[in-house]
Amino acid sequence: MRLSRMIHAVDLHAAGEHGRVIVGGVLDVPGDTMFDKMRHLATRADGLRKRMLREPCGYPAANCNLVLPSSHPEADAGFVIMEQVEYPGMSGTNTICVVTALIETGMVKATEPLTRLKLETPAGLIEVEAAVEDGKVRGVTFENVPAFAVHVARTIEVPHLGPVEVDVAYGGMFYVIADAPRHGLEIVPERAGEVARVGEMIKAAAREQLPVAHPDNPEIEGITIGVLSGPPTREGATQKNAAIVSTGQLDWERPETWTGALDRSPCGTGTCARMAALHARGELALNEDFHHEGILGTVFTGRLVRETRVGNYRAVVPTISGQAWITGFSQYVIDPTDPFPEGYTMGDIWG
Repeated sequence: MRLSRMIHAVDLHAAGEHGRVIVGGVLDVPGDTMFDKMRHLATRADGLRKRMLREPCGYPAANCNLVLPSSHPEADAGFVIMEQVEYPGMSGTNTICVVTALIETGMVKATEPLTRLKLETPAGLIEVEAAVEDGKVRGVTFENVPAFAVHVARTIEVPHLGPVEVDVAYGGMFYVIADAPRHGLEIVPERAGEVARVGEMIKAAAREQLPVAHPDNPEIEGITIGVLSGPPTREGATQKNAAIVSTGQLDWERPETWTGALDRSPCGTGTCARMAALHARGELALNEDFHHEGILGTVFTGRLVRETRVGNYRAVVPTISGQAWITGFSQYVIDPTDPFPEGYTMGDIWG
């Protein structure tokens, strides 16, 4: 048997959200920075992302991270994030999964009770603290890149829904945020399909009507994630949310066919974007804990630690705390006779 391109990976979940971490099989990717490496993968080597995230190796809600050496003088390591329709600059759940994998597999030296790391992401350098006990990562807290609101209380026209009030904010990706109860939606697993469909419609309309770009890196542009917010259902939580990740192209003429994959966690960068929007509205102060509940009832804790500026925008620096758990170790290979070396999607669940 001749097998090739073996990939060694650790599978985890952070508060319910899947996160695969590639720890072997890819020595490096061309580029001086993680952003350069991300762009190389996106434009010249996208087959790895497809192979890991599409069926039969992946599924619509899957995420993948590629650990790479960093040339940043302060970084302990770097990683590139791969999702179903994009390469995000930053992701909270994926960061928590990467940190957990690096420490629990011994790829970086662990210091108990607190391990401090600096990791280079495509969005920039982030500082991480991991609470470690008997070799187990009990919690990860990281200081994210600055978050900022671009649009607050803007009304957009959404076909089949009508006028919708939204906020648009950056928390590592650009998010459009709307209210779930206004559309008769509860953020519960039983209604996940409806939540995903409405979220996709709002996101598609917002992307068309509210173009955005990061002032420090115009290549980071466009709203790519939708968030629907609602009241919490878990005691001690501040708010509840569902983040919707696209899994295919949308057809305005057939909205009944739209689908997306909900973030199973409270969404780390989405929490940062939500906090930035609330701060811009005067509804969340600095150094105030924000307990963000996800659709499964799990919680990330966010906090705005200081104000700053990004271009002409007033911005805030957020932290996110959460936990991940290893679920398995895998080796992925390609058989030269396999008809699907880069995987496939089907319209029954992929949209």
